[in-house]
Amino acid sequence: MSEITKAIQLICDEKGLSYEAVLESIEAALGAAFRKDFGNKQQNIKVKFDPETADMKAWDIKEIVEDIDPEKLEKDQEELSVRREKAQAEGRELTEEETADLARFNPKTQLMLTPAREIKKKVKVGEILEIPLEIGGDFGRMAAQTAKQVIIQRLREAERNSAYDELKGQEGRMIHGIVQRRDKIGAVIIDLGKVTGILPQTEQIFREQYRPGLRLHFLIKKVEMGMKGLEIILSRSSEDLVKAVFAQEIPEIASGSVEIKGIARDPGNRSKVAVFTADEAIDPIGSCIGQRGSRINTIIEELGGEKIDIIQFNEKTEDYIKAALSPAKVKSIELNKKTQEAEAKVASDQFSLAIGRGGANVRLAATLTGWKINVVEDGNTDKIVSSEDEEKVVEEKLSEEKTEEIVEEKVEEKKEE
Repeated sequence: MSEITKAIQLICDEKGLSYEAVLESIEAALGAAFRKDFGNKQQNIKVKFDPETADMKAWDIKEIVEDIDPEKLEKDQEELSVRREKAQAEGRELTEEETADLARFNPKTQLMLTPAREIKKKVKVGEILEIPLEIGGDFGRMAAQTAKQVIIQRLREAERNSAYDELKGQEGRMIHGIVQRRDKIGAVIIDLGKVTGILPQTEQIFREQYRPGLRLHFLIKKVEMGMKGLEIILSRSSEDLVKAVFAQEIPEIASGSVEIKGIARDPGNRSKVAVFTADEAIDPIGSCIGQRGSRINTIIEELGGEKIDIIQFNEKTEDYIKAALSPAKVKSIELNKKTQEAEAKVASDQFSLAIGRGGANVRLAATLTGWKINVVEDGNTDKIVSSEDEEKVVEEKLSEEKTEEIVEEKVEEKKEE
C-alpha cells in the first residue's frame, strides 16, 4: 500500500467517509489545478488518479451536438439575453418552453459534429467524446492552492452528504448534543459531533438555560439539504422527545409490551403520559416509575425537571378523564357526546388541584383525552373552570375563590367571638 493510499484511508477513518468519496475529491482538485496551469475555462476536465502509482491522466469531456450556423447562434444568444432581461423585469425566471425555439450551445460541455469528426471520424450526435489532454509538468503554487481549496470544499460536501444520509432516516429519534452558542435570531447551535444542529426558539423550553458546554438530549425533528447546505432542526419541546426518552429508559416500552397511547405536554412544566398494556402480568404505571421511582426520576432529569404524570389508559371515557385529572380526585364525570364535553365534579378541596396553575392540569387532561373538560365544585355549580379558559381567566376565577374563602373565614371568626 502506497503512502498516498494510506493517507486517503486515514482521511476516510477520521471523517467517516468512503474511499471513493475521498478519491473523487482528490481527482476534482487535480482537475481544478490542471485547468489553472495547463487548461482553459472552455474545457470540461475529468481526471483519473492512481494513488498506488501517483499517475494522473486527464480528458476533456464533450457531448456531441449538431452543427449550428455561427450567425444564427449569435443572433439567438442576443435574443435570449433580451428575453431574460424582460423576464427579470417581471420578477421571474425564463422557462424552457420560452427558449425552446432558440439555438443553444455550451462550449464547455458540448462540441459540434464537424470539429468532433476531426478528432474521431465515426463519432455521432449524442455521443460522449473523451479527448485526451497532455499534462505539461508539475503544478505551480497557485494551482496547488486551488487544488487544496477544492479538496477542502469537496470533503466538507462529502461529510455533509454522509451526515444527511445517516441522519435523514433518524427523524423522530433522539440524539445527544453539546450546546455551542446562541445565534443572532435566538436559535441555539448544537454540536452533534461531525455536524451541527439548530434548536430554533420555537423548539426551546422557556425555562431552560442553554449554556455553552451543556450536554442534552434532543429530538431530530427535520433533516434537509437546504440552500446553505445540511440543516438539522432539533427540538426540546416536542411531545415526541418525551416518547423517545420513555423508550430509552423503559425496556417494556422499547419492546412494545407497554404502549404509550397519548402524550399531552406543557414543555418545561408538566407532561401527562397515558400508558397501556394487554399483558395482565405487567403493571404499566409501575414499569414506568421503576423501583423507588428510579426510572421516572431519570426521565424527569432528562427533561430538565419537568413533572411527569403517568396515566393508565382506559377505553371507558369516564375513567380515562378521571385518571387524566390526577393528582386531583374526581367524584363523578358526566359526558355530553354530542358536544364532546365532560363535566368533572370535584370536592371543594380538590377544585384548585384539578384545575392546576393557570388551568394547566385541566388543559393537559383535555388534550390527552380529546374532550373539553369543565371542572365544577360539587354542590356549587357557580364554581366552574373550563379547559378552554385562557390562563388569565382561570387565575381570576381562582383568585375570586380565595377571596371568598378569606371572607368566609373572617365571618366564622366573628361568630365565634
